[in-house]
Amino acid sequence: MQAKRVWLMLVILALSAPLAMAGDVVGTIKFEGEKPGMKRLKMDADPKCAEMHEEEPPVSEEVVINDNGTLRNVFVYVRGGLEGKTFEPTKEPVDLRQEGCLYRPRVFGMMAKQPLRIHNDDDTLHNVHALAKVNKEFNIGQPNKGMVTTRTFAQPEVMIKFKCDVHPWMAAYVGVLPHPFFDTTGEEGTYRLKGLPAGEYEIVAWHEKFGEQVAKVTVGEAGEVTQDFTFKASGE
Repeated sequence: MQAKRVWLMLVILALSAPLAMAGDVVGTIKFEGEKPGMKRLKMDADPKCAEMHEEEPPVSEEVVINDNGTLRNVFVYVRGGLEGKTFEPTKEPVDLRQEGCLYRPRVFGMMAKQPLRIHNDDDTLHNVHALAKVNKEFNIGQPNKGMVTTRTFAQPEVMIKFKCDVHPWMAAYVGVLPHPFFDTTGEEGTYRLKGLPAGEYEIVAWHEKFGEQVAKVTVGEAGEVTQDFTFKASGE
């Protein structure tokens, strides 16, 4: 009888115990040095692509510096510290669009086994070629506007490049991870890794031209930890 009471007490305590606390890692990706020029893209090889940009000539998005001096399209993710933990991939699909003969978004993240929906929003042929190395490489054609193709990546891989064999200026990159702790900088150059369990982590900031930077952070049981990164112009 006494043993049963003890067992019931332990169950009640377990059910009433607060959930494990978690914190966020936040930061800004700064850029130092001379701001590189944005090269104009020549789309004349496909008149339909060129027509979509008659009012404003398209430029390369390899390096995009925001007005506040921060860097866009930097992929930030947790590379170390989650060993032994498993995370169920979300069933919510990630969308990669082809708009104006450009990929949108250019840099993004998803979980392994999460659906990736690839859209052709242009009235021209696109060819989506995923240059995976760990995962199976695929190469699909989308000749008609409105086509949608769904694919998944079975294994984590950072980064996988997409290209269009029809339009050589088109490029996009995806980081495929076994967990949901990743983000990509936008117009403000900031990122947030939400809800990391308390612990020590290795955080990576990756940029397609400037490479990667690594930092160690310690996340407490609540609140935010700030970890900024600074990329410099080539040769500085």
